Amino acid sequence: MNFEIKKHKDFVIIETNVEKLDSLVAPELKASLVALGQDNYKNVIVNLVKTKYCDSSGLSALLVGNRLTKSAEGTFIICDLQPSVKKMIEISQLHTVLNITKDEPSAVEYLLDLD
Repeated sequence: MNFEIKKHKDFVIIETNVEKLDSLVAPELKASLVALGQDNYKNVIVNLVKTKYCDSSGLSALLVGNRLTKSAEGTFIICDLQPSVKKMIEISQLHTVLNITKDEPSAVEYLLDLD
């Protein structure tokens, strides 16, 4: 399985189990995000600790998650970015659009502080 989904009361954590978030796995991430939205999860954390590469398909999947949570009046956070993924996000100026925290505990704390 490419992703591990941990459901909590008020949020979901999706942890990637892939080194590359590319066109081969991005559709699965998008499908998971859509399904979680249909299950009324509006706060999502995506932990990218194991992902060392992200292409435009992966970035697109992250933007889908961001859009879905915003339309549900929730929050979308990515965390544990590897240097190469962080650089790709900064080059594409997505760091101005996405909520990014240094690690998963910080992401959970960020969500809990919103309440």
